[in-house]
Amino acid sequence: MLEKKTTEYEKAVLIGIINKEQNEEKVTEYLDELEFLTYTAGGEVMNRFVQKVDVPNPKTLIGSGKMEEVQYYVEENDIGSVIFDDELSPAQQRNIEKQLRCKIIDRTSLILDIFAQRAQTSYARTQVELAQYEYLLPRLTGLWTHLERQKGGIGMRGPGETEIETDRRIVRDRITLLKKKLQKIDKQMETQRGNRGSLVRVALVGYTNVGKSTLMNVISKSDVFAENKLFATLDTTVRKVVLGNLPFLLSDTVGFIRKLPTQLVESFKSTLDEVREADLLLHVVDISHPQFEEHIDSVNQILSEIKSSDKKTIMVFNKIDQYENEVIEEDDLMTEKTSKHFTIEEWKRTWMEKVGNRALFISALNKENLDEFRKRVYNEVRDIHVTRFPYNNFLYPEHLDEYQ
Repeated sequence: MLEKKTTEYEKAVLIGIINKEQNEEKVTEYLDELEFLTYTAGGEVMNRFVQKVDVPNPKTLIGSGKMEEVQYYVEENDIGSVIFDDELSPAQQRNIEKQLRCKIIDRTSLILDIFAQRAQTSYARTQVELAQYEYLLPRLTGLWTHLERQKGGIGMRGPGETEIETDRRIVRDRITLLKKKLQKIDKQMETQRGNRGSLVRVALVGYTNVGKSTLMNVISKSDVFAENKLFATLDTTVRKVVLGNLPFLLSDTVGFIRKLPTQLVESFKSTLDEVREADLLLHVVDISHPQFEEHIDSVNQILSEIKSSDKKTIMVFNKIDQYENEVIEEDDLMTEKTSKHFTIEEWKRTWMEKVGNRALFISALNKENLDEFRKRVYNEVRDIHVTRFPYNNFLYPEHLDEYQ
């Protein structure tokens, strides 16, 4: 009898550090997210190592004792990758590789690797390649012997495995070429955005894996790829949506994440132009995630970096069907309930309803409370349109009863 083939995941271990900036609880949260990133990249986490480090070891980040502990585990369990949650300097990466003799990856490299997997269009692939080369440039020394030992797998997609003969001059020339290519595409995309006419633009923003693509599919009746993995969507998707008699453009953008590599923020700046040029932002939040408040802060920080924090924004708390916390705060009292007892009215009595300009609570997957969502979006888009074109506001009734 033939056995079914199962997906082979590369064995990996995670390493995090406790310091003044991140306590043990915070490190656990970061490593949970790093484990999900590892799974998304095709790895299976076999173990975690955490060390309190007041002053990071300039050679290996963690102390010699902890390194020996990791080395023993790696050798005994045939580990393919050791993944650090904090960014390693080129020297630290080389030193750790010499001792552990396996692939050493940090959070930035892992995210870049996932982006390399997920990039579908020529534009997205060019953006990712540029970010990879900029990350690679200071790490060229000693990289080639590392690549000779390891073939394929996590962290090995993109320029690293195909350009072993690359030297610094060639990498710099490639970076210059990619930047010119992106500038040309940026101009084309700017022209495309300009040709969309006077339609109001609405952009979905939020942390990665909060359900933006699922919501996009429900609203626009489109078929945008959605999956329960981080960065399922890389390429910005724009759809024309009609609510009632009012058309507008809705864009689904790349998800944000804590410690987002600076190389990606820079190389994806044109993708983020969809956010910058939007008239209305729908900030989608996974309310079932234990750290959703931190996710909100991370998104707001990136919005501030791209000068979009002052835009009109509606907070949309998604996945209310998956909320598992048994305690919910209602004004000045605490009520213990199970998630199935939470009504929309009860959600509205929490502090979350007061976030921004009256928050919304929905389940995009189960299509729960989407009528209120549509009415709210309709009214906000209508207000923007009427302000922009006051001469034809008679086309739009005060209240919307049906949707097309």
